[in-house]
Amino acid sequence: MAELVYRPVINLARTMFKVWDLRIDCRGSENIPRSGGAVLVSNHISYLDFVFNGLAALPQKRVVRFMAKESVFRHKIAGPLMRGMKHIPVDRQQGETAYAHALDSLRSGEVVGVFPEATISQSFTLKSFKSGAARLAQEAGVPLVPMAVWGTQRLWTKGHQRNFKRSHIPITIRVGEAVQAPRDQYAGVITRRLRERVQELLEAAQRAYPVRPRDAQDTWWMPAHLGGTAPTPEQVRAAEAH
Repeated sequence: MAELVYRPVINLARTMFKVWDLRIDCRGSENIPRSGGAVLVSNHISYLDFVFNGLAALPQKRVVRFMAKESVFRHKIAGPLMRGMKHIPVDRQQGETAYAHALDSLRSGEVVGVFPEATISQSFTLKSFKSGAARLAQEAGVPLVPMAVWGTQRLWTKGHQRNFKRSHIPITIRVGEAVQAPRDQYAGVITRRLRERVQELLEAAQRAYPVRPRDAQDTWWMPAHLGGTAPTPEQVRAAEAH
């Protein structure tokens, strides 16, 4: 099926990456299957994570249908693009509709992208994972492909100004080997295994990242445990409670 919207958007994104002079280091794309359904699972630290997740699938000639909150589809500019790229709207009050849509996509051989943390992590550490990705993979009989992105929060994230200047920001992407989702296993067990794998990939991406706290003028985008000034998970939870 021709991708009348997706391909032009990809080309536009690549052009913008060049304009911004991003230094993108992507490894492990070969772990994304060249055919058949799969659930692509990533950490979530930026509004642009889905763009870079999708970029990782291009060497395998795959496009990713992302599950995204329904409000994005109502935006006058983003909405038509999201629908044209066949992404999947998620209404949290009626999640079963999005689940069924994603399941149909997987069974028809599509790659579906999921952020199991559900929201952006303002501490830039992994939050707890919801089990929906594992249940989708189990029911559709497809693998889970874990991945991690790092550096995207420096472009645009919750609570901070966008930075779309020519700023030479490095972006690190790591894609891991598939995690199987047998139907006879408890989804919670698979979800814990999946989160552990994403954590490993996130740490690998952070180790490979060329900027360290001592090299940065501003460390708001680095988690506290790595020497940055981002809030801790406990501080984020306390702020959300108020």
